[in-house]
Amino acid sequence: MSDKLEQFLHEAVGNIRNDREIAKELLDDVVQYMAKDEKRHGEVGPIAAKYVETLQRSNEQLVKVATLISKRAVETGLTKGDKEEIYDMLKGDA
Repeated sequence: MSDKLEQFLHEAVGNIRNDREIAKELLDDVVQYMAKDEKRHGEVGPIAAKYVETLQRSNEQLVKVATLISKRAVETGLTKGDKEEIYDMLKGDA
């Protein structure tokens, strides 16, 4: 895999992870706020839905990255080590 492509993939996955962490923290705050009074659900429910949508989109982005990597692996014949490294990166071990 080219160094430039690998750099972009690492950056993309890092950005996805950061976005997920921020959205999760905000969603946790909204859930705690809503838990104090049922009337708050109407007030901040749409905000919570947006945070969940953000998490869903990040999952879709990860799937797209994995699909691109998979297609590239078929086209260029990545080594077993390359595949394991990509899997670890997506899994969060890298």
